Amino acid sequence: MNRFLMKLDAAVQHNRSLLCVGLDPSPAQMPVRDIATFNRAIIDATKDLVCAFKPQMAFYEAAGLPGLRALEETIAAIPEDIPIILDAKRGDVASSAQAYATAVFDVWNADAVTVNPYMGGDSLDPFLAYEDRGVFVLTRTSNVGGADFQNLQVSFEGTSIPLYQYVAHQAMRWNENGNVGLIAGATYPQELGELRSICPEMAILVPGIGAQKGVLEASVRLGVDRDGRRAIINSSRQVIYASHGTDYAEAARRTAIELRAQINSTLDAMGHVW
Repeated sequence: MNRFLMKLDAAVQHNRSLLCVGLDPSPAQMPVRDIATFNRAIIDATKDLVCAFKPQMAFYEAAGLPGLRALEETIAAIPEDIPIILDAKRGDVASSAQAYATAVFDVWNADAVTVNPYMGGDSLDPFLAYEDRGVFVLTRTSNVGGADFQNLQVSFEGTSIPLYQYVAHQAMRWNENGNVGLIAGATYPQELGELRSICPEMAILVPGIGAQKGVLEASVRLGVDRDGRRAIINSSRQVIYASHGTDYAEAARRTAIELRAQINSTLDAMGHVW
C-alpha cells in the first residue's frame, strides 16, 4: 500500500470520517480579505472532522503571486497526518507533464493530485511514477456538461460502454503501483455505483456535495468499498461559506459535524461500524 492510501486510511479511522473539505477561497465570498488567514481558521475548525483537505489550485492562481504564497501557507497549516489532495486537474505530455508532476509533488508536496486523462496514458506517466502519492483520474465529473463527452459510447471488449466507464477500465490498467483513484461526482450516484463495481478497491474522490446538489446518502452507499471506506466525500462551499460573518469558522465546524454525522449514519445503516 502506498503512502497516500496509508495516510488516508489512518485519517479516516482516527477522525471516523469520510468527509473531505475543499479549500476554495473566493474573495467575493470570504468574510476576511486574507486567503491564508481564512484557510487557517477553516482548517483549525475542521481538522478533527475530516479525512482530507482539497485545495483547488485555480483559486490560488487567480490571486496571482499572493495567492500562491497563500497556498504555501495553507499547505503548511494542514496537520501532517491529514492528506492533502491538490485539485489541479493537470494533463499534458512529455516534459510539460513531468514539470506539472514535479510542481505538485516536489514543490507543493501534495499527497495526491487530480488529473485529466484525455490526452492518454502517457500524459499521466510522470504522476504515476510517484509511487507513494495518489493520482485521481477525472472519470464522471459532477458538472452537467460532463455528459457531452463522458457519456459517449465507445467499443470495449466486444461491447459498447460509456466513455467514463472506459476510463475506469484504463485506470485499472494504469494502477500498477496501487496509486490510482477515480473522480466521480455525487450529482450522478448511479454512475458512481457503476464505477465502484468496475474498480472495487480504488479510492474514489466524490465532489459535488452541497452547492452542486449532490445526493449524499446515495453517494455514500454506492461510493464506498466493501469495508465502507475509500470514498472521499468532498464538500467545499457548503462548509467554508456556511457563514459570511465573523463566525465563519464556527459555522464551518457545525456544518462539517452535520455532514460527517449524515455520512456515518448511512455507514451505520449499511453495517459499517467504526
